[in-house]
Amino acid sequence: MLVGALIAVVLVWVWPAAAAAAPYGGNASCQRRCGDLDIPYPFGIGRGCYHYTGEGDITFGLTCNRTAGGGYRTISGESVEVVGISVRRGQARILSDIQPWCYNRTSRAMDDNALWWTDLSDSQFRLSDEVNRFTVVGCNSLAYVQSVNTGTAYMTGCMATCPDAGRLENGSCSGMGCCQAAIPRGINTYGVQFDDRFNTSGITGFSPCSYAVLMEAAAFEFRTTYVTAGDFVRSTGGKVPLVLDWVVGKETCREATRNATGYMCVSSNSECVDSSNGPGYLCNCSRGYDGNPYVPDGCQDVNECDETRFKYPCSVPGTCINTAGGFICSCPDKTTGNAYNGSCEAKKSQLGVRLAVGVSIGLVVLVVTMSCACMIHQKRSLAAVKQRYFKQHGGLLLFEEMKSKQGLSFTLFTKEELEEATGKFDERNVLGKGGNGTVYKGALRDKRLVAIKKCKLVSERQEKEFGKEMLILSQVNHRNVVKLYGCCLEVEVPMLVYEFIPNGTLYQLIHGHREHEGPRVSFATRLKIAHETAEALAYLHSWASPPIIHGDVKSPNILIDEGYAAKVSDFGASALAPTDEAQFVTFVQGTYGYLDPEYMQTSKLTGKSDVYSFGVVLLELLTCRKAMDLQAPLEEEINLSAHFLIAMSEKRLGEILDEQIKGEQSMELIEQVAELARQCLEMASEKRPSMLEVAEELYRVRKLSQHPWGQETSDEELKALLAGSPGTCSEIELSNGYVSMTDSAYLGVQSPR
Repeated sequence: MLVGALIAVVLVWVWPAAAAAAPYGGNASCQRRCGDLDIPYPFGIGRGCYHYTGEGDITFGLTCNRTAGGGYRTISGESVEVVGISVRRGQARILSDIQPWCYNRTSRAMDDNALWWTDLSDSQFRLSDEVNRFTVVGCNSLAYVQSVNTGTAYMTGCMATCPDAGRLENGSCSGMGCCQAAIPRGINTYGVQFDDRFNTSGITGFSPCSYAVLMEAAAFEFRTTYVTAGDFVRSTGGKVPLVLDWVVGKETCREATRNATGYMCVSSNSECVDSSNGPGYLCNCSRGYDGNPYVPDGCQDVNECDETRFKYPCSVPGTCINTAGGFICSCPDKTTGNAYNGSCEAKKSQLGVRLAVGVSIGLVVLVVTMSCACMIHQKRSLAAVKQRYFKQHGGLLLFEEMKSKQGLSFTLFTKEELEEATGKFDERNVLGKGGNGTVYKGALRDKRLVAIKKCKLVSERQEKEFGKEMLILSQVNHRNVVKLYGCCLEVEVPMLVYEFIPNGTLYQLIHGHREHEGPRVSFATRLKIAHETAEALAYLHSWASPPIIHGDVKSPNILIDEGYAAKVSDFGASALAPTDEAQFVTFVQGTYGYLDPEYMQTSKLTGKSDVYSFGVVLLELLTCRKAMDLQAPLEEEINLSAHFLIAMSEKRLGEILDEQIKGEQSMELIEQVAELARQCLEMASEKRPSMLEVAEELYRVRKLSQHPWGQETSDEELKALLAGSPGTCSEIELSNGYVSMTDSAYLGVQSPR
């Protein structure tokens, strides 16, 4: 099955940076409407009509072009159509171009695939992370959206496939013909590009085009004809809404209020609000007021008693009285009661008042009694809920198995025990966060340090067989696999308890920043880590019963102990391999740069998927380069596996190897490891070796490297390195920590810190 990629065109949209904020400068003669678009201040048309603070400042300046029949709007400097402005939300809706990538029947090849880039840097605008989604439409389409903000690289993407074309449904965007992915906060630049390893040249009769666009999620509704007839661009005119968050100043509210002449919240009954999407502030009318806070007297009192605009706020008709910034519900004269949510009645005699007091006291006693009964009921209900979750996750089955197997080292923890161990899951004890959950450091009552993974969700299959799977995983006993101590099943989503490994991850070891001068990791140590990792994965594949597929092999999931021994971690959420056929998954999950291309294309998870990912880890050990490096100087160097395969085919391996290992080890042995990595990275899984074969080959190479003719270092130096001398490829001192949680939800990539 072929999977598509796309053409993207480069578009740069520059918003000039505004100077210090200035008070309202509009006047009654300013045009405040263009076609059907209202243009509130601080936006405006023409100098003096928008928020202007310096020569050349056109941040909030608009132009109105009626040549297209009226109502065509552009932002000054670039032809970007504005279709809506909200002062209250601090947002502007513009039209974004859909990026198509199609098979050209004339040239009999795919059109060019270029990176299409949009730049809002040095502006007061950010892409709204709350309402926008990266949307991909197609039958075999894998596309990415990326950005670089203040040195922080980000990339995410999603894959739309059609394994069964008959299951395409209008309105459904769940990976079948369409997919959507979220973006982070604070982004003001983004690029869109398709992965050209996948294309639609083999399915042109059914779906010749793929599409990608960053757009407002609520404005998108999937149609099957977008795939079968390729009319996504035609039906929308090639443009869809995109929402921008804007601010009137780049400082915080605390800083802005100190500048009396430049403070933008000029209306009385207005207040300053710090932006939730990057630095800066905006203004809102206070509660009970509505209008434009950027205009003097722009915030006017809202008449909450106006039944033509609002739902009547009082329970008794005719009792609402509007006040400045609010309202009251007052019973008429000679009546008493609660007009807000009760009733108004005629005033009673003194005797009636006494009776009312007596009844009130009785009601108080009744309420206290009922409250106590309710607390007892709630406590019993909570216990029942815990028991229901325990049964739901297979706890009874697990408990019976534990009783029948004497000496089984596995514990069923209570929620209270884990809360005590983590200080009620205090944020200060967080070791890492990712798409699958959060990991906390904890200390049990027996003083054992543990890592507690609080999962976000489990699949329906896991929910039914969780207890059984935990029992199997608890019996995984290998020196290079992190030990699972137990779990907690009396919560909605089970929590896993692992042994704590204090000396960080392989990712930190080989990609850490330089902190001090010191010894570096030798080739022998790298080979030791690779061999032990391969042995652990081979054990999971071949000796565990039933076999276990890790599913997310990567350097952040390989822990390093004080003796430089490798510990494979985070396999608690992995798949138990079926005994008859490979596991099919609804969504492709993993970390971009390590994902098996065949798995992405077929949604079939096998042990050979782990082999591909391990091949990428081997490359990291050989090159000290990241699996995915968005800041690489050349585009071909962004993806490590692709760069390596090209270098191998052109006999340029020496150019990408880490300089250190070339000086301490014979090239013949290094080339043997590189050849093994190449075999692991074969596109077709049947051509890849098994993890057992990989472990055996690394054992052979490791033995050869220890002979005098296979090494460049002295025996004394090698013994010192194997004894656990600290250091990294970047000469760092390892910091304590369990694991950098960079689990990626649906091809999302978060650069590990």
